[in-house]
Amino acid sequence: MLPFHTRQANASFPPKRRILSLQTLQVFYSKPVLRWLPYLIGLILTIWLFGPFLFGYYEQRMSIALSLNAPEVLSQRAQKVREAYIHAYSSYKQDAWTFDELKPVSGASVNNFNGWGVSVFDSLDTMWIMGLFELFEEGLEVVKKSTFFVAPGEYAPFFETIIRYLGGLLSAYALSGEPILLEKADQLGASLLPAFKTLSGLPMYAVNPLTGETRGGWTRGVLWSEALSNQMEYKYLAHLTGRAEYFERTEKIMQIMYNASITEGQFPSQWDLQTGKPSNQHFSVGAYADSAHEYLLKQWLLTARSEPETKALYLRAVDSIIDTLLYVTPNRKLLYVTDANSGVPTFKFEHLSCFLPGMLALGVHTLDLPPHTKELHAWAAEGIATTCWLSYADQASGLGPDEMTMTQPPAPYTDGKWTTLLTKWEADGRPGGVPPGLGNSKTESTDATRDYRADKSAYLLRPEAVESFYILYRTTGDKIWRERGWAVFEAIEKHARMERGYASIATVDSTPVSHLDEMPSFFLAETLKYLYLLFVDHEIIPLDKWVFNTEAHPFPIFEWSAKDRARYNIPSKAKT
Repeated sequence: MLPFHTRQANASFPPKRRILSLQTLQVFYSKPVLRWLPYLIGLILTIWLFGPFLFGYYEQRMSIALSLNAPEVLSQRAQKVREAYIHAYSSYKQDAWTFDELKPVSGASVNNFNGWGVSVFDSLDTMWIMGLFELFEEGLEVVKKSTFFVAPGEYAPFFETIIRYLGGLLSAYALSGEPILLEKADQLGASLLPAFKTLSGLPMYAVNPLTGETRGGWTRGVLWSEALSNQMEYKYLAHLTGRAEYFERTEKIMQIMYNASITEGQFPSQWDLQTGKPSNQHFSVGAYADSAHEYLLKQWLLTARSEPETKALYLRAVDSIIDTLLYVTPNRKLLYVTDANSGVPTFKFEHLSCFLPGMLALGVHTLDLPPHTKELHAWAAEGIATTCWLSYADQASGLGPDEMTMTQPPAPYTDGKWTTLLTKWEADGRPGGVPPGLGNSKTESTDATRDYRADKSAYLLRPEAVESFYILYRTTGDKIWRERGWAVFEAIEKHARMERGYASIATVDSTPVSHLDEMPSFFLAETLKYLYLLFVDHEIIPLDKWVFNTEAHPFPIFEWSAKDRARYNIPSKAKT
């Protein structure tokens, strides 16, 4: 039947004209080619009208895929990093395929993260971002066959499984749109939910995905990083699937934090599973706490700035970090972040803490901060990142130690606090124009002049320093971070590259180096990915559209639906 407006128009035709119109239509439809013309026009019109809606879902994902091999994207340095990834992953495929990780010295394999092939899951998005689509397709086959089996009486560590496996699946899905990735992410996310079945709602250390049995860790409680490093994954999964349980279980942890009775923003590193209260007075941004700080900022960004309480917690925590944990060494004037037990600083500086400059730089880039606060955070980011860089550049291998003890300031310790020195510098009229703890880029080759000693002298292929260099470059445009990242990559190539993959370095300040028989999956997921993104000429994962989880898996920023906002009690308008 003709549309109403056409029927109305035909009704006004004279009878003869209507007959001629019918004859014309009969001739038109008698031609085989012409017979399909109206359908073709209709199809073109449909695509023109509805194409943005039909294909918009994949537009952001495919724009990355289509631009990956463009000449302006792959600089020579980015290509070198890409080749390094191919060498590492090909070695894993040859000697450790479907096992968790490669042992690059012996050529053996090891199952140390559930035995599901963590090196595959953890680096699917790296393959996609680097345009290695054949490797990606092979990885998909591993995902398809995975059952997430863990034998009775054995357990999957909740935190590591969330950030490596679930994070890897969700990010690869966001980039590629492959349905099996979301299907497996939903399956895995649901199977890990029993970890939340505690009196407080804080998660157990480990869970058997098939039986739902759980067990605790060595602390008999939960580390703060373990409790607060699942919100990005579960909230994004809730958004994709509509399953309220994902949001509600992880948000309950946030409610505990909003209502916690703590000193300022000093969230302790251990919490009681039964009471949901702190069980120690250790304040840190290193081991046991690092990614928790990260997720306060990043879950706010991920959900389109719609959960203002997380932003408020982030700012409280950063205020406390700056006020209590930032110190300057007495001789080289190196700015660093330490930890404190019951308010007493340890003067330890961990490689893990080198993520902090990147987090601060991201906050400066995305938060609507008062000018003085923005300046303070930017200074802290630059100063600590420079110290991270010097901890690499000082060493004979050019690679940084895993943990250092910094030279203590003279008593009282407050004289070495960054805020104390800043206050004096401000009062003196900002002499030299460079804040305390910034401006020194001179390397030192001897322990006597470095202002620190290496307590753990291994380089474990960790990503934190290059992560911060990447974010600082992308947010400030300062090319010094690219140069420093390149120096790190060259040192990795020179000292960590093996016939099979790459190996951790046992002692960074002596050459030739000795190696540890390990290639952690995060080297594929994080270290090489951040280096690659540091050197591509076009920013293919824009920081205003994507947010990286703590394992460098990028998730696209999303907005809650009106239904979800009402169900989860999320403010109806995003706040900055």
